[in-house]
Amino acid sequence: MAQGEAEPAADQFGQPLLIRVSGRDRPRVVGDLLGLLAGAGAEIDDMEQLVVRERLTLDVLVRIAEADSSLIRDILYWGHTLQLTVDFEHVEATSQRSMLPRHAITVLGEALSPDALAAVSVAVADTDGTIDRIVRLATEPVTAYDLSVIAGDVDTMRRRLMQIARDHRIDIAVQAGGLERRAKRLVVMDVDSTLIRDEMIDLLAEEAGCSEQVVAITERAMRGELDFEGSLRERVRLLKGLELSAIDRVRGRIRLTPGARTFVRTLKRLGFAVAIVSGGFTLFTDWLQDQLDLDHAYGNTVEISGDRLTGEILGTVVDRARKAELLAEIAAAEGVPLSQTVAIGDGANDLDMLAAAGMGIAFNAKPAVREQAEVTVSVPYLDAILFMLGLRGTDVDHGDV
Repeated sequence: MAQGEAEPAADQFGQPLLIRVSGRDRPRVVGDLLGLLAGAGAEIDDMEQLVVRERLTLDVLVRIAEADSSLIRDILYWGHTLQLTVDFEHVEATSQRSMLPRHAITVLGEALSPDALAAVSVAVADTDGTIDRIVRLATEPVTAYDLSVIAGDVDTMRRRLMQIARDHRIDIAVQAGGLERRAKRLVVMDVDSTLIRDEMIDLLAEEAGCSEQVVAITERAMRGELDFEGSLRERVRLLKGLELSAIDRVRGRIRLTPGARTFVRTLKRLGFAVAIVSGGFTLFTDWLQDQLDLDHAYGNTVEISGDRLTGEILGTVVDRARKAELLAEIAAAEGVPLSQTVAIGDGANDLDMLAAAGMGIAFNAKPAVREQAEVTVSVPYLDAILFMLGLRGTDVDHGDV
């Protein structure tokens, strides 16, 4: 019933009553309304408030023991004095949806157009799903929304949404809702072209004067066209004789991916363990661990003789299979089940790790990796991944950087 309309018949108040208050937000709205309800002996079944650009929508579901038309008059008068609209609606005694499982659909992009969001909504409806709630997660550095969905045909819905993501050049993740989604506790990520914008070996190759040969081999390896270990050893041999002084110069040139510090800082504040596993070198992963206060760091160890690289690698190479093994080892060390881990990478050598994790995220990845990953993020901001974990912009720790 809108403000100013006739009051409902008194004998209807045995049903649960939904009171909706809308208008410009101001202090004490919730307290004032609850005070009126308390004075009438009402019982609150549910309550939810949303404010968008200082415009309030407040829903309160109540049960009133006895008919009390004076309460309705009091609420209407209160709303009138504050220039708020008050509506009343009788609803079912129990919700038919309350016990149904939910899926979380996260939609993310540098810009989200109405037609893209409409396509998402239609895909849910066409696969017998229902959107139960929509929450805006962020507007910076990307726009992100989280949709709580009572899904019908989940597999078909997921396929439709992945096609929409490709068509509209946005990112969409579909995850089971509930505690499992919010229980992630460990993030393990690749380094080259993920945590950092560069490829370590390419920077070393520039110092050694063999860039063209190394870059060509790197690209073929990342596309999965070459055996990773063989190609890595071949590239490292091209670095034979490089002086150690070049390492400090390369460290000075490394560019963190935008949002990397914010991403790690936020995860650490929330109690996550954060690790890196790299097909690059401990000369840089150990340094990055110190720079970012990471919990674990793994890479390949290059042999050094005197003050120069010998062109050889010592020990087991961190390749595709080893990355997945390290994910499991780090999770065990942290006491975290694999279902509560997140893995992030961009290349073919990350695929086993992405598949083994509770959530595998392809970050600005090669096409073959995007096709196989559970979740993709194609914006150039590492901290955008936080929204795929269900965090809101207000949860992000930007610090001083």
